[in-house]
Amino acid sequence: MPIHDWTRVQSGTFHAFHTAWISQLQETLNGGLLPPDFYALAEQFAGDTAPDVLTLATPNAPEWDWRDLHAGDTVGGVAVAERPPKVQCTVRASNAFYSLRRRSLVVRHASDDRIIAFLEIMSHSNKSRQAGLTAFVQKAVAALQHGYHLLIIDLYPPTRFAPEGIHGAIWTEIDDTLVEASPDRPLTFVAYSAGLRPTAYVQPMSVGDPLGEMPLFLTPDRYVEVPLETTYGAAWRGMPQRWRQELEGNR
Repeated sequence: MPIHDWTRVQSGTFHAFHTAWISQLQETLNGGLLPPDFYALAEQFAGDTAPDVLTLATPNAPEWDWRDLHAGDTVGGVAVAERPPKVQCTVRASNAFYSLRRRSLVVRHASDDRIIAFLEIMSHSNKSRQAGLTAFVQKAVAALQHGYHLLIIDLYPPTRFAPEGIHGAIWTEIDDTLVEASPDRPLTFVAYSAGLRPTAYVQPMSVGDPLGEMPLFLTPDRYVEVPLETTYGAAWRGMPQRWRQELEGNR
């Protein structure tokens, strides 16, 4: 299943697909992909943030400190040391980021279960205006400061407000490393591990590429592989034929 060119349709059409894709992702994560004592909920509020999918840990899940990279060995998932995520670029932040870390605040879900990670599928409005971009970047950086891992899927090309793409906009707030968008692969899939030094696993993409899998971190050094292609395909099957034709270039 290739990535479609979502700039060919209005935002409302993408929103309908976005909603279906989120539902498929929640079902897949809760259908055995996440280890026991972890679960996913769609469109839940966490503090002042409403991520597309929120990954939570029940009270039975083992506790760990963000400073201990090995405390999550019994959690499950795949160890980075054994099988690093298959992405084009991996970049680690410097220690400067940690002077900003807010150790005093722990945001919990309304159930009081622990927040582990956020999954976000970008909409065009997140980058089409400066206010929307600023709000999204601030929430992403705050999540990493609190120790929450992120998986961000951006199916839209860079804008004048985010010329280096969403990863470039986020990473500028974390580290001095220069980030440049790929002109040939302008879409961005990026997973962030909120460990001792945040690590970004970046996969540039383009329209027509297969989606594959991306890591969703549960601890700083363990992750599950989220099947983006199969869930995208399942959501695509529910799209009206009228918009399938538009997106496939058959009209």
